[in-house]
Amino acid sequence: MSLEKSSSPKLKEFFVSMTRQSFDQLGVGDRQIVDYIASILTEFSHADHWLLIRDADGRRLTSVVEMLIAQLGPHNSNRILGERALRKHIGDYTLFMSGLFRSFVERGGYLEYYLEEGKRSYRTVSELDVSLYRPGFLMFEELSKGFKNYAGALDYMRKCYFAPSPGENPFAGFLKQIERWMRPGLSDN
Repeated sequence: MSLEKSSSPKLKEFFVSMTRQSFDQLGVGDRQIVDYIASILTEFSHADHWLLIRDADGRRLTSVVEMLIAQLGPHNSNRILGERALRKHIGDYTLFMSGLFRSFVERGGYLEYYLEEGKRSYRTVSELDVSLYRPGFLMFEELSKGFKNYAGALDYMRKCYFAPSPGENPFAGFLKQIERWMRPGLSDN
């Protein structure tokens, strides 16, 4: 599936609607959290965004452990900002994967690791934001505290709205629903 930049506002609207509806049904998250998570889903609908981190050979990393190891290079003046960017990405990645692709993560045997690492990563972002005098640290603190609930709410959303057909690839239901939403005239679904 090819999603163009011009579709991003429409795609964001789709994810805000789905996320808000699912999170409201479960009674989790405030408007800021819902908007942030919808932004993650919009951004990560482009594979090059959730596969952002690469190793020294340019290979895209899909393992959180590999992401952490790849970033242990020499220290420089931007170390704190680099650490923040890495931790934010890992928080976003683990939330996305443990939420929308939970069965895949469970099959790999690393759901608990993702839930703990996502929580730790968002807590680190919050702490770094405090030390850098950046606004928004409270949102990352809340994402850390409620990480399991937010991942669970995304899993609920997947089951309700993006479930694949029996025998279908787990990514297929997700992509099929996005494609339906993006087709002209079907945005009222």
